[in-house]
Amino acid sequence: MSNSELGARGEALAALQLVEGGMELIERNWRCRYGELDIVARDGDVLVFVEVKTRSGTGYGTPAESVTYEKQKRIRRLALAWLDQRGSPWVRLRFDVVAILMTREGDPVVSHLRGVF
Repeated sequence: MSNSELGARGEALAALQLVEGGMELIERNWRCRYGELDIVARDGDVLVFVEVKTRSGTGYGTPAESVTYEKQKRIRRLALAWLDQRGSPWVRLRFDVVAILMTREGDPVVSHLRGVF
């Protein structure tokens, strides 16, 4: 499976997990000149920006470890651009990570880390 296929499968699993957990998906793969937001969702009255990281192994670290400080800054900037584009009245925001480890031996391991940055 290619990296793009792995990422797409991971994002689909993450979206399913979020919906099953009671969240409402607002947008997926939103792009602007600064980059891309994987998922924008609503969790009650909180707007949630979700970064999805999928890996097929831990040789380069866990999926969650790949959300570095620089990546977090970029996601915050993208979130501001998303809000600005919509003139959004949202006040409560949260940044989550859905980390997915896909191994050949079994089912994917999905971890939803809430409010991690």
